[in-house]
Amino acid sequence: QVQLVESGGGLVQAGGSLRLSCAASGRSFSSYTMGWFRQAPKGEREFVAAISWSGGRTYYADSVKGRSTISRDNAKNTVYLQMNSLKPEDTAVYYCAASIRITGRSEEYGYWGQGTQVTVSS
Repeated sequence: QVQLVESGGGLVQAGGSLRLSCAASGRSFSSYTMGWFRQAPKGEREFVAAISWSGGRTYYADSVKGRSTISRDNAKNTVYLQMNSLKPEDTAVYYCAASIRITGRSEEYGYWGQGTQVTVSS
């Protein structure tokens, strides 16, 4: 079992930055791929970024590539999502999730946090 708690969301103006954190507790955090997903109002949950267990491989959705960086600190059981040059269309609830595979498919993530709201004003 892995428990995930996101933090760092908030209200920011367009062009600003936020750093989301996801603290994990439970077993074997360092053995999981960690991902970030988001869900906008009336939208479907979509993949944002993923990082392999070692941190050696990262993947991004085209919509955030070049503006976001996913990283992890296995000693602290924490994964981060640094988001820069934020746009109003980035407004969503952001979720972190854990998977045994490196994938962008939400159905392959077995553990999810409760989400943190990010609102970008124009």
